Amino acid sequence: MSLDKNEPKSQQLSLDDFFAIREEVTGMWPTGREIDLEEAIDYHRQLPEQKRMSAVIRKARAEGETVIHPRGGFALIEDHISLLQCLQNEGGADILPTTTDSYTRNERFKQAENGIEESKKRSRSMLNGLPVVNHGVKNVRRVVESVDRPIYLLSGTPFPRLTAETAIAAGISGYLGSGIAYTVSYSKELPIARGIQNYQYVDRLVAYYADKGVEINREQPGFLTGTLVPPGVSIAVSVLDSLLAAGQGLKYYNVGICQNLTLIQDVAALRVLTEMCQEYLKKFGYDDVFQAAVSYQWMSGFPPDEAQAFSIISLGGVIPVLGNATLVVTKTTHEALGIPTKEANAAGCRATKQAIKCMRGFRLPDCRELELEMEIIRREVRAIVDRALEMGDGDAALAAVRGFKAGVIDVPWSPNLEVANKVMPARDADGAIRYFDHGELPLPGEVLEYHREKLAARATKENRELAIELAIDDVYEMSRLISKSQC
Repeated sequence: MSLDKNEPKSQQLSLDDFFAIREEVTGMWPTGREIDLEEAIDYHRQLPEQKRMSAVIRKARAEGETVIHPRGGFALIEDHISLLQCLQNEGGADILPTTTDSYTRNERFKQAENGIEESKKRSRSMLNGLPVVNHGVKNVRRVVESVDRPIYLLSGTPFPRLTAETAIAAGISGYLGSGIAYTVSYSKELPIARGIQNYQYVDRLVAYYADKGVEINREQPGFLTGTLVPPGVSIAVSVLDSLLAAGQGLKYYNVGICQNLTLIQDVAALRVLTEMCQEYLKKFGYDDVFQAAVSYQWMSGFPPDEAQAFSIISLGGVIPVLGNATLVVTKTTHEALGIPTKEANAAGCRATKQAIKCMRGFRLPDCRELELEMEIIRREVRAIVDRALEMGDGDAALAAVRGFKAGVIDVPWSPNLEVANKVMPARDADGAIRYFDHGELPLPGEVLEYHREKLAARATKENRELAIELAIDDVYEMSRLISKSQC
């Protein structure tokens, strides 16, 4: 496989190439040299089923259930154990999180080490997550052995390689992230090609575990820029990330999408999500890839008022049930205030679980509005993916790199310099996300006309111009406090 940074390919890394790269990866920090792949595989084999994330997700999907997992992490092992035990025992979380800190996400392990020492001195977490690489396999296993649920690593980075090696070797049975979505969401200067290659390494690692009989839960996260990302764009990238993962040998790869808090469109997006990924996987000969849909609760600005925040969280429990999602990632009422306490995190879990319970498995009946929204999303996804694949000569990696360069794939609010950022979304009168400006996205004319009509109807209803202010207002809509005059 060519390792040219400008032209990644989708073909599987050979074992020789993988282990050559692995020598470099495990040498990035002293704890990396302690990782023994075969010993780690044996450790996973001994984990009970209730601690294996893929087993929990497979069972939930088969039974039509929606399970929850929160996010969170603290700098010190004992504090992190306390958090996970609280989320398990007080929050009722089905899957437990380990979110890494910002230094670890950027491979700044020396600064992470300083953060650990500072946290010890001050007796409180001075990092916004657990620095798993610095703690190493043995210490992270203390976390795994302290709880009765599976643990999921949320890396939030386009630099995942040593973190994945460490976390998985420690017995963490799930790893979140993908080469396209995370590079576009979290990096300004890293080339998309390099982000893809970094996650190809992770997927090849996970495929190696799978070849030895250990299934690790891998998941594509959607766009965690989180602000008004049109479903068609998000799912198009999920398709390409799925093809990249399958290219490295994965047969288990879940896909996620962020809620926009519009019931019909959010449900339509969730129902179309795995359908479109499976359509393209099968078109490329990958007929046996397991996928479940994951719904991320509102990822943008939250109101500081606790009651308003709980309302958003509760709706975030209803949407995944109606959309047939198997997993929902929860939020807290402290989102506007900073890093949540473990108690607030557990409360967000309980609110979500209660909303799911209240639904009692109810599914939204088919209706014209839902079917139309699903078909609009399908047409957008096919238009974007087909054009990108054409530009990439049928290779998903090249399709992503060349597609973004041409603006054929474009994501609003991305910090990455390789993203055109010409797409401007706005809500219609019903709250659904529409294209105020579609940039260079190769969308069918009748689809664009549908979006324009929907936005024009909102402008008419609100007696205002169809102008950029519509989009600007929508960015801040959910985070605004409700005034007394609105009550």
